[in-house]
Amino acid sequence: MSIETVGFIGTGIMGQPMAENVLDAGYDVVAHNRSRAPVDELAELGAEPASSPAEVTRAADVVVTVLPDTEAVTSVVRGDDGILNALRNGQIYVDMSTISPAATERLAENVEQQGAVMLDAPISGGEEGAVDGSLSIMVGGPEETFDAVTGLFEAMGETVTRCGDSGAGQVTKAANQIIVGCQHQAVAEALLLAKQGGADLEKVLDAISGGAAACWSLDARAPRVIRGNFEPGFFSSYHYKDLRIATNAGEEYGTPMPATSVVHEMYKAMEQTDRGRDDHSGVIQVIEDLAGEKARIDE
Repeated sequence: MSIETVGFIGTGIMGQPMAENVLDAGYDVVAHNRSRAPVDELAELGAEPASSPAEVTRAADVVVTVLPDTEAVTSVVRGDDGILNALRNGQIYVDMSTISPAATERLAENVEQQGAVMLDAPISGGEEGAVDGSLSIMVGGPEETFDAVTGLFEAMGETVTRCGDSGAGQVTKAANQIIVGCQHQAVAEALLLAKQGGADLEKVLDAISGGAAACWSLDARAPRVIRGNFEPGFFSSYHYKDLRIATNAGEEYGTPMPATSVVHEMYKAMEQTDRGRDDHSGVIQVIEDLAGEKARIDE
């Protein structure tokens, strides 16, 4: 199919820069968001505002949602003025949110009943990846549909991978969030140990970042952490939600998750101490609360 117009529902911290990159790639964009300001900013770049998910769906060849959680996606799809009420035969719906794999499979069935096709395509890379178009996109759904929208995905991401049938993208994202959350937790403990042991934190990062401990959390977040910079690239509250999805999937599939369960509780503590809007690397603050000391450098 020829894709000319892409509909975006959800133009927040991730969705807005993704939509901008799609505009830059030469697609027409129609957009809707619960709060109007991000849509107005996109309109200044050439996007067409829409008043509802159904209006977006009627105007677009491919509909994309980038929403916070399962409840939001379900509401947008099944609501009174939602996507299902406007889907056309052969149309493609792509959910790029991170939601429950089981809920994804149910929504895909609803979409199929309308004669359309759904892909689940959650993303990783944070706000930085959304801005510079370097996201990792993990896709579940029919191979021929994936092939039809690969060019669109490449306007938003650097690594685009079909991981299996419906729901496989969400399972892959759960695995991703387990690893990233455990990285942040391990880095937090390591930095605090180094601080309490009297080591130079910047030198510690130089020493371990090039060895076996090298990881994204050390490279992209630890230099900010030791300066107390928790400006969000990805909210801790979102990571907490993602880890709930992962642990719930573990219960469903019978997968033992001892480390993930501990990290889930740490992000719960972020939420309960009003730090949910901090970057997910800010989980170090929970460890610091327990220790009564901060892993910071003096500047």
